[in-house]
Amino acid sequence: MIDKITSFLAYDGRIAITAIKTTEMVEEARKVHDLSPVATAALGRVLTITALMANEMKNEEDKITVQIKGNGPIGTILTVANNVPEVKGYVQNPYVDLPLNEFGKLDVGGAVGNDGYIHVIKDIGLKEPYVGVSNLTSGEIADDFTNYFVNSEQRQAAVALGVLVDKNGVREAGGYLITPMPDATDVDISNVEKGIFEAGAISKMLDEKLSLIDIAKKITGDKNIKVIEDCKVPVYKCDCSKEKMSNALASIGKKELEDIIKEDGKAEIVCHFCNKKYQFSKEELENLLKQIKEK
Repeated sequence: MIDKITSFLAYDGRIAITAIKTTEMVEEARKVHDLSPVATAALGRVLTITALMANEMKNEEDKITVQIKGNGPIGTILTVANNVPEVKGYVQNPYVDLPLNEFGKLDVGGAVGNDGYIHVIKDIGLKEPYVGVSNLTSGEIADDFTNYFVNSEQRQAAVALGVLVDKNGVREAGGYLITPMPDATDVDISNVEKGIFEAGAISKMLDEKLSLIDIAKKITGDKNIKVIEDCKVPVYKCDCSKEKMSNALASIGKKELEDIIKEDGKAEIVCHFCNKKYQFSKEELENLLKQIKEK
């Protein structure tokens, strides 16, 4: 099964579910950044929840940025997506390596840390972007975003994220986001809680080759679940360009640019998201400086 996002309604529209498979997307990120296994799992989970949240935006120009800063050795995690969703991201320390946790799993919580925050910016065409902030609770990402939705968006939600890594790379990755509608009953919510508990880890279900609709049925307990959107494919894609890097150079200020021209006579900028290198000659830097002065 290729990477895919599918949205469902269960219990006659009273429970909304979006399930996602991101195996190829996370594997691409692993290759781009040469990530260690635990860094792959951490960034993969954040890329997956970013894609799920981006899927909820209405317009292709809309953008979401997710930043996680914890006290663990992985450092800052940053992801950006539009509603296609085209997603990109990076971690500050891509080579972090930790022993397995007490359950024999990759120690994502230890890598991220449980003291820090999630910072979400949604630029959806309004006068000011929406900004949400929430404290980290475990560093395991899914728990942290369940807490984020309650505290920052005043929204009850259940989040599951998983990345299964083996010696060849990413074997499976994906997640789901469940949101009760205002008319959801206590029985509906109880059924979902029971379904989530009995279903087990999302990575395990994907590894068993369950389809997204089968996963949605399993986690809700509703066999009559309805598909409402089934056409989006999440991809890892960086939209960097020399023009954007030129704007970044311009933003450092006139004096700093003059110092670069005087001391080095050239500049090289590396994109954090895809590691592509952009070279600027002395002439290009001087033209950029001239434009800044004219403005």
